[in-house]
Amino acid sequence: MVWYEDLYVGESILHKTKKIKWKILHNAGQPSVYVITLASNEKNLLDIIPSRELMQKGYPKKNLFVVGLAKGYDEAIEVAASIVDEVYRRTGTFAVRAYFDEKRRRKREECQSYCSY
Repeated sequence: MVWYEDLYVGESILHKTKKIKWKILHNAGQPSVYVITLASNEKNLLDIIPSRELMQKGYPKKNLFVVGLAKGYDEAIEVAASIVDEVYRRTGTFAVRAYFDEKRRRKREECQSYCSY
C-alpha cells in the first residue's frame, strides 16, 4: 500500500489522520473509515473501500495507491468528488490516474534536484 504524500482527508477526521493511517497499516479496526484509492481498473476513476475490508488477509493491498481518507460513506463520496473536481479543473479531463502519476513524477524530479547538491 502506497500513501499519497498530500492525502485528501475528510473534515471530520482531519486532526486524526496520522492515528487512522497507523491503525490501517497495523490492521486495527476502523469501522467507519473509508480509504479512497486510485481505481483498480481503467473504467473507474477512484475506488472507495471500507477500511474493514483491508483487514482481511487475502485483500490485495500491495497495489493500492491511497489518495484519501474519510469517516463515513457520505464523506468519502464528498472527498472523492473533490479529488475528481480538482483533476478536472487543473487538466480539463477526468484522467485521475494520469494526474497523480504526473504529480508523483514531478515530486521525484524535485527531490532529485535537491538531493544532487
